[in-house]
Amino acid sequence: MRVIPAIESVTAVLPGFWFGVIAVLWAGFFLLEGFDFGVGVLLPWVGGDETGRKVALRAIGPVWDGNEVWLLVAGGATFAAFPAWYASMFAGLYIPLALILAGLIVRGISIEYRSKVATATGRAWCDRGMFVGSLLPALLFGVAFADLIRGLHMNADHQVTGGFFDLVTPFGLLGGLVSLGFFSYHGAVFLTLRTEGPVRDRAHRAARLLALPVVVAAAGFLAWSLAWRGGAVSVAVSALMAVALIISILLDRRGREGLSFASSAVVAVAFPVFVFASLWPDVIPARNHAAWSLTVHNASSSHYTLVVMTVVALIFTPIVLVYQAWGYWVFRARVSEGTVNPVARLPRPAVSASDAYQVTSPPDLPGAGKDASVAGERGD
Repeated sequence: MRVIPAIESVTAVLPGFWFGVIAVLWAGFFLLEGFDFGVGVLLPWVGGDETGRKVALRAIGPVWDGNEVWLLVAGGATFAAFPAWYASMFAGLYIPLALILAGLIVRGISIEYRSKVATATGRAWCDRGMFVGSLLPALLFGVAFADLIRGLHMNADHQVTGGFFDLVTPFGLLGGLVSLGFFSYHGAVFLTLRTEGPVRDRAHRAARLLALPVVVAAAGFLAWSLAWRGGAVSVAVSALMAVALIISILLDRRGREGLSFASSAVVAVAFPVFVFASLWPDVIPARNHAAWSLTVHNASSSHYTLVVMTVVALIFTPIVLVYQAWGYWVFRARVSEGTVNPVARLPRPAVSASDAYQVTSPPDLPGAGKDASVAGERGD
């Protein structure tokens, strides 16, 4: 008889557990893919010339596609654990999510084909695709998360009824500007940590220029969000974000790049946690009628599905984390102009090219004069 209460308690816990897991997956995506977006947005400025752009792209080249795995897993986990949430979110946010997908596709094509294009014009188009393909997701992810905090218009069947222009609100646009600005700052700090030479110097300048606008926009967004849906956890997380962002900016100004990036990483991880903490226990709040909101419990899958997902996650998640950490360890070295241009690493020759190819007479061999005189005496 005691087994039934235990099963019921596990059934009640698993939806909340997977809500937290999805928040962690989004946190990993914002942490890792956030600086990829930032590098793409800043590429026209921090790249400078062709060599500089190669340096910036080489800094994210080995890891950018692996970072996107966090988004795929977050989407898959949402589909499996909360199918009603997945369906309503994709129906209500269809246009923004379609634009995000288009941006990710364009960005991936631009990165992969840039090194294969033989002309400067082709590489320029790849750079434009990298910029647009990074800017769209960086902006629209913030808009989407802000709209979730504010809530969407829904009916009694938990279906989103609002249109695209219901999402384009001052609050939503502010959220988009915050995510775009912070990802750009995050990418600039990442480049200061991973590159050397002119790209590193330009990234330092970009981080310092972005610092004040990001702080102002983030402060306004956090205050506005707490006014909509504020709780003890979300207040604590927002305070952590504010402190970490300020510390990151101060450390960057002192040239402490590693610690500055670590503080920026705390902000990136805390942002999805702040959003999910503000939503709890809803997954999509209904603006027009609170009773029509989708919650963690009325949107979750069956108990058996959540149990199977938990077992699979406990087995494979450590493997994925170890593999990705190993990849970052392998490519931990800074990228410089010599890295992308091996000729620049060759030692300078001791003599000039003209001296190297100057024709000189061969040296006299020992006994050569004596042999010539003997041959003359013999009449040879």
